[in-house]
Amino acid sequence: METETATRWLSETEQCVWRTHLDVSRLLMHELEKDLQPFGLTNNDYEILVNLSEAEGRRLRMSDLAEATRQSKSRLSHQITRMEKAGHVRREHCESDRRGLYAVLTEQGASTMEEVAPHHVASVRRHFMDHLSPEALAELSRALGPVAEHLRERPARG
Repeated sequence: METETATRWLSETEQCVWRTHLDVSRLLMHELEKDLQPFGLTNNDYEILVNLSEAEGRRLRMSDLAEATRQSKSRLSHQITRMEKAGHVRREHCESDRRGLYAVLTEQGASTMEEVAPHHVASVRRHFMDHLSPEALAELSRALGPVAEHLRERPARG
C-alpha cells in the first residue's frame, strides 16, 4: 500500500533524462572551464565578471553578488580575494551602510571580459548550441524554464 510519504522512484525514462542531464551539465562545465584556463579564469570567475560587467556602475553589493551566483558569502569572499589579487575586481565600502561592501569591476577586469567573452561564446556554441536545432533549443527552453523558475525562488545558501 502506497502512502503520501512513499518514495516516488524515477521511471526508466525519468532516470535516463536525469542522468543525461547530469552528464551534460558536468561535461559541458568541464569543457567551458578548460576553455577559460588559458585566460587564468574559472567558471566562477567568469560568472562574477559577467555579473559585475552587467551591473549598473559595474558594481554589486557583496550580498547581492552572493545571491546572484548562488554562493555562500564566505565562499564568495574567498573568490573575490583571489580575483582582487589578479586585478579583476576590488572591494569598496558602501557609503550608505558602513557594514556593506561592494565588489567592483576594475578596468583590468573589464578588459579581461572584452578579451575572454568572444572565446567563451565560441566555446558555448561549439560545445552546446551547435549540437541543437532551433526547434530543440526552443523546446529545451520551454522544458527547463519552469525548473529554473522554481529553483530561483529558493533562498540561496548562507
